[in-house]
Amino acid sequence: MTTTPEVRPKWKLIGPGLVVAATGVGSADMVATLVAGSSYGYMLLWAIVLGVILKIILVEGAGRYTVATGRTIFEGWRSLGRWPVVYFAPYIVIWGFIYAASAMSSTAMPIAALFDGVPILSEIWPWAILTGILAFLLVWFNKYSVFEKITASLVGLMFVTIVTLAVIAAPNFLDTISGLVPLIPEGGLFNTLALAGGVGGTITLAAYGYWLREKGWDKPRFLKVMRIDNTTAYVVTGIFVISMLIVGAEVVRAAGVSLSSGDAGLLDLDMVLRERYGDFIGVWFLVGFWAAGLSSVLGVWHGVSLMFADFMGNVTGRGSDHPDSRNGGKWFKVYLIWLTFPPMLFLMLGKPILLVLMYGFLGSLFMPFLAITLLPLLNTNRVPKEFRNRWYTNVALGLTAVIFIVLGVYQGWNALASPLGWPTLG
Repeated sequence: MTTTPEVRPKWKLIGPGLVVAATGVGSADMVATLVAGSSYGYMLLWAIVLGVILKIILVEGAGRYTVATGRTIFEGWRSLGRWPVVYFAPYIVIWGFIYAASAMSSTAMPIAALFDGVPILSEIWPWAILTGILAFLLVWFNKYSVFEKITASLVGLMFVTIVTLAVIAAPNFLDTISGLVPLIPEGGLFNTLALAGGVGGTITLAAYGYWLREKGWDKPRFLKVMRIDNTTAYVVTGIFVISMLIVGAEVVRAAGVSLSSGDAGLLDLDMVLRERYGDFIGVWFLVGFWAAGLSSVLGVWHGVSLMFADFMGNVTGRGSDHPDSRNGGKWFKVYLIWLTFPPMLFLMLGKPILLVLMYGFLGSLFMPFLAITLLPLLNTNRVPKEFRNRWYTNVALGLTAVIFIVLGVYQGWNALASPLGWPTLG
C-alpha cells in the first residue's frame, strides 16, 4: 500500500501580514507620529512599541480563528448573536463611503504638490479621481497574488523612503532609546493612546483572515507561518513609524515648524525637507508619501470588499464559500463600485455633516469591537481546544479592549462635540 507524502506548507516572507499592516498606516497616522516627534521628541517611543504589540495580538487572534476553523471572521461574529451583524452592516457601508473620499484625496495630495503652480495639474480632485479609478482597475482585474505583489512594491518604496530620511536625520542613539521608558507628557494621555492605537490599525485588521484564505494559509498547519508573517509585518511597520518619529524629532522640531493637522501636515514636511536637504529629497518624500497612500487605498479596495462580499453572502443565505461571496464575485464587485464612484461626487460637493458625524462615531468604535469579539471567539468551543487563548493572551486582549474603548470614546466624543460646539476632551 502506498502512502501519500505529507504536504509541507510552502510560504514566502511577504504575505497577507505585510498587506494588512501597510494598509493600516495612512497619512493621518504619519502626521500624528510626526507631530508627536516634533512636540515630545522621543518620549513616546514606548507608545509606538506598545501599539505594535497590540496590533500583533489583535491580528494574530483574527488570523488564528480563520486558521483554526477555516471560517471567516464574519461567520464567527454571527455565532455571537445578532448584535455584531447589526453593528457591522451600517458601519461597513458608511465607513467605506467616507474613507474612500478621504483616502483618494490624501493620496492625490503629493502628486498635485509635485505640479505646484501648474494649472489643472496642481488641483487635487482630478488626481483623486484618477487614484480611485487606478485602484478600481488594479483590484477588479487582478487576482490576490498580483495585488499582493503590487502592495509589497509600494510598501518597499515607502519604507525605504522614510527609513532613509530617518538615517539622514542622524538621530542620537541614546536619546532615541530613552523613549522606551514609559512616560506620559503633561496633558498628553489621549495623544499617547492615539499614537499607540494608530500603528497600522483600521477595519482591515479584520480582513487579515480573508487574505489568509486567498493566500491558501487558512489551514491549521499554517498557524506557525501565520504568526511569523504577522509578527514580521508589524515589526516592519514599527520600524517605519519609529522612522517617522525620528523625522519629526530631528527635522521638524529642529526647523521650528508647526505642522498642519490632517494630510496637509505631510506637505508642510515636504517644504521643510526641500529647505534643509534640497528639492531631490523633497520630491523623493512626496513619492514615498504617494506610495503609502496608494497602498492603503488598494488594501481597503480589496480587503474590505472581501469582507462585504462575505457579509452579503451570509445574510442572503449563500454562505462564505459561494462564488458571490468570494474575491471577484458579485458582492465583491458591488462594494468595489461603491468605494470608487459615489465618493467622487463627495469630493466635489463637500462633506455632509451627518455622514461625517456618523463616520467619526462608528469608526472610533471598530477597534474595541474587534478586541471584544475575539475574546469569546477564542475562548470557547468555537475553536478547537489547542487553538484557544492562553491566560496571558486573554490578559493582553482584555487590556487591548480597555485601551481601545477609552480611545474610542475619546475620538467619538470629539468627532461629535467639535462640530456641535461642545467641549472636547484633551
